[in-house]
Amino acid sequence: MSSERLDELEIKMAFQEELVEALNTVVVRQQQDIDLLQQQVRYLYRQIRDLKPEGEPSSTPEDDIPPHY
Repeated sequence: MSSERLDELEIKMAFQEELVEALNTVVVRQQQDIDLLQQQVRYLYRQIRDLKPEGEPSSTPEDDIPPHY
């Protein structure tokens, strides 16, 4: 294998290592965002659940009859 070919392979490998590290950083950041969003959804779910009094029947749009009926 020629020295020129070996240098070319080393350069490609260095770029690939840099790219893998950058992609890993993005994945870690995205996972942190996902974790935060899941916490926020849980918090909002608890807030909504606590707003509705216990024992009160749930009301859906299908249950609401317009006033003209």
